[in-house]
Amino acid sequence: MKAPLKLMSAEALADHYRKMLVGLGEDPEREGLKGTPLRAAKAMQYLTRGYHESLEELVNGALFASSSDEMVLVKDIELYSLCEHHLLPIIGKCHVAYLPDGKVLGLSKVARIVDMFARRLQIQESMTREIAQAIMDVTGAKGVAVVAEARHMCMMMRGVEKQNSTMVTSVMLGTFREDARTRSEFMDLIRRG
Repeated sequence: MKAPLKLMSAEALADHYRKMLVGLGEDPEREGLKGTPLRAAKAMQYLTRGYHESLEELVNGALFASSSDEMVLVKDIELYSLCEHHLLPIIGKCHVAYLPDGKVLGLSKVARIVDMFARRLQIQESMTREIAQAIMDVTGAKGVAVVAEARHMCMMMRGVEKQNSTMVTSVMLGTFREDARTRSEFMDLIRRG
């Protein structure tokens, strides 16, 4: 994914929010909206901070030699993203597994990798693939599996307004793609409460 050209200051971004409020017929100087443009700008910078994180800095050497060759699974990692088509929230969870090949990744780093890709303007399909590929690249694993389950506010708050729909995406790399038994074990484990 191509990095943004330049990070705008919160103050400069706030000016765009101010103009948007005026364009919507609001008065950005009324009591309830005073300070909203700057708060919204800072919130958007936070929600898209994944653009300014690097995989190498995030992992920070947290790879450890291990003789384990059994599946490592981190389930129910909360994810919060923004739909790149409407800038509305995507809220869900992600399940990440890998089969180590001589090294394991620090546990918190799995969740941080999910966050790095979720905290961008995204479509869920791309996000799921980016997470899987990053885990594969970092660990050199024999295989990686990622399943993301999320609710999209762009589908719930506007358009078809379907409140109970959930999108599920999966990416299987290496052994998870090639071996139906390994893939089945992963799917069974994530279904368990």
